[in-house]
Amino acid sequence: MKILVVDDEKDVKDLFLQRFRKEIKAGDVTFMFAFSGEDALKVLDTLEQEAILILSDINMPGMSGLELLEKIKSNYVAPPPVVMMITAYGDDENYNTAKRLGADDFLTKPVDFKLLKNKLLNN
Repeated sequence: MKILVVDDEKDVKDLFLQRFRKEIKAGDVTFMFAFSGEDALKVLDTLEQEAILILSDINMPGMSGLELLEKIKSNYVAPPPVVMMITAYGDDENYNTAKRLGADDFLTKPVDFKLLKNKLLNN
């Protein structure tokens, strides 16, 4: 499974690589990272119809995760990527907006990696 993590905090990369070390080594997951919404769209443009799961932060400078979600759901439809939104603010407004824009799931920070692994690897 290819996973694109989109977050403006660069230490998130090390955290994901550490927490999924066993799954990466076993070949169960491959991670790619983008540190802005704009970078995420560039990465997606290079993948040519590959199935991918996207984990995106909501609050980022420049293009927000919600803006990114809207672009992904309208521009990448075959096959449509699964998009899970991540935020430090689990408020109803962000949740409702993310769901309305087509988010497949919604997680809050700090990420519960046990729960995340269960969602990713057991579906």
